[in-house]
Amino acid sequence: MAGEPLAALGGKTTLEAAATPNMDALASMGVMGLAKMVPEGMKPGSDVANLAVLGYDPKRNYSGRSPLEALSVGVAMEPSDIIFRCNLVTLSEDEPYDRKTIIDHSSGEISSEDADILMDAIREAFNNEQFQFYSGTSYRHITVWKNGKVLDFEQPHDHLGEVIGPYLPKETVFREMMEKSFEILNNHPLNIQRAAEGKNKANSLWFWGAGTKPSLSDFEEKTGLKGTMISAVDLLKGIAVGAGMEVVCVEGATGSLHTNYEGKAAAAVKAVLKDGKDFVYVHVEAPDEMGHQGSITDKVQAIEYLDSRIIAPIKAAMDESGEEYRMLVLPDHPTPIRIRTHSSDPVPYVLYDSRRQSRKTAHYSEAEAAATGEYTADGYKLMERFLKG
Repeated sequence: MAGEPLAALGGKTTLEAAATPNMDALASMGVMGLAKMVPEGMKPGSDVANLAVLGYDPKRNYSGRSPLEALSVGVAMEPSDIIFRCNLVTLSEDEPYDRKTIIDHSSGEISSEDADILMDAIREAFNNEQFQFYSGTSYRHITVWKNGKVLDFEQPHDHLGEVIGPYLPKETVFREMMEKSFEILNNHPLNIQRAAEGKNKANSLWFWGAGTKPSLSDFEEKTGLKGTMISAVDLLKGIAVGAGMEVVCVEGATGSLHTNYEGKAAAAVKAVLKDGKDFVYVHVEAPDEMGHQGSITDKVQAIEYLDSRIIAPIKAAMDESGEEYRMLVLPDHPTPIRIRTHSSDPVPYVLYDSRRQSRKTAHYSEAEAAATGEYTADGYKLMERFLKG
């Protein structure tokens, strides 16, 4: 949810422009600062950044994004397997394949149900001893290349609105699968129906995010705490599976602007107050997705929903319980509207401890967090501070 000042908002960031009374209250009673979640030399992906937020040093623990997602969907991986993220994307239709434009990296945030129907057609065409395709959530899917090699492919959300030719894989087999996928998907009955309903077609595969089987230390062994992950996104669920944390799937949690915020908040409260968990990681994807879409209005709305429909009910329930607790609120990385993709800039955080409350007036934002002088250069160390108090 972090970003850059925008002229359309009078020089404010989306976080500054959003009405966030609950996060402001936490900032007024707690500590604000900046933390660099993406180490120098690493791409600012949600994989690297969320590992850091959870307290894992990305330089030591990162083996690629897609293998973490594969853990979430139950893909059995061998050490020699190479795992790719496989997006269902929307490309323009009339030009030769290499001259098409990438319109939408998420195919209009296609539902998992629709995506699985299209992935069935992909599996029928491409599954063999060398390649296997697995359905994930929404537009996010998995390809396993048996005895393959790690290849660095371009991220689709980095090239929205651009002609795809310069960004296509140089490896013939992947390029041919992408081209053939357009032939299979563009006139698939489901895509014809989606177009008639005014929705973006999910008309091509896009490979990226290669990696190998991950190995994370167990979160409970590492911290002494029983942990739960609440997210709609396979990447976060996969990180949790790799770390031995419980994964709670909330009905109606989609990773979109209109996800089940209340359900996530209720699941977090239940995990702590009824199920005996010590630590809960609540992940909300909407501000990131709205940043990718370049929608100022929707990104502000997503931040306000996070404040009122996640932060507020969780804090109220914890206060009412009488339990002592701490809350840490932060983005994993910025997704500025200007560039419509991730950046490596430090993120603002607020750390609140119910036992140690200051009294000041603060607005949770990038600028005010920077003004405190609190800075964590190795962002993964922020989690240790949070847990130890």
